[in-house]
Amino acid sequence: MHIIIPDDYQDAVRGLDCFGSLSAHRVTVYNDTVKDLDALAARLAPADALVLIRERTPISAALLERLPDLKVISQTGRGAAHIDMDACAAHGVTVLVGVGSPVAPAELTWALVMAAARRLPQEISALKAGRWQTAPLGVALHGRTLGIFGYGKIGALVAGYGRAFGMRVLVWGREGSLSRAAADGLETVSSQRDLFASSDIVSLHLRLEAGTRGIVGADDLEALRPDAILVNTSRAELIAPGALVGALRAGRPGWAAVDVFEDEPAVGHALLALDNAICTPHLGYVERDSYELYFRAAFDNLLAWSAAHP
Repeated sequence: MHIIIPDDYQDAVRGLDCFGSLSAHRVTVYNDTVKDLDALAARLAPADALVLIRERTPISAALLERLPDLKVISQTGRGAAHIDMDACAAHGVTVLVGVGSPVAPAELTWALVMAAARRLPQEISALKAGRWQTAPLGVALHGRTLGIFGYGKIGALVAGYGRAFGMRVLVWGREGSLSRAAADGLETVSSQRDLFASSDIVSLHLRLEAGTRGIVGADDLEALRPDAILVNTSRAELIAPGALVGALRAGRPGWAAVDVFEDEPAVGHALLALDNAICTPHLGYVERDSYELYFRAAFDNLLAWSAAHP
């Protein structure tokens, strides 16, 4: 098989232990991003198989029409919302879905919580520029309130970190989230607005789907206090377009820490110019242990499919 792996930004895949499992096949890895349909189609046209890194490479019907040799897509992670499944079925392309882990994104979420609360990026930048203790005073987490919007596997881990730091933890979400949180002994609130109004820090942990796109609106953000922090390591599209930038400029919330953007790689995004926004380049799952887990499953799935044992 000719296997193509696009959008490996850090050229990390070839250094993984599991990469050796593909030694019997021709593998091409691309480290840059191509968004133009013609250029992307030309790049992927030789592929018998694609291994996709999460949602970095959308697979549309228009693209599939230009990939006549493509037989299979092996996805890292469990999600496939970026793949036109109907078009894959129509073109006879099999889609293999892998495994996921909540650990790395939950840890990155907590790193952003700590960084925002103690103003670490601002203080680090000032110190390197020769200035000492310049940012507004940070705050301790102990005794403050953490709001978890969406109590799934990642949200549950983040809630546990909050409890370990002596925080009051509140939860809002669908019925499943509320029942799981209650079973774990956590407080739930009566409404989405109540979560935002009652929390010092709100962390989003929702899947992006039709019912959650834009679920956080400007009015929710305005309900946050001027010293509150919004954290988003899930999906940028959970927040209404432009709402977070406008809210930060207006000072409610006072701070945001985000790992996700509507269009990635994000270059020139308005959030990057705001002093009260801490931004990371979608690092939630991007660490070695997660990569070994995700890619080993994707490669194993692909090899099993090739051997007619999917």
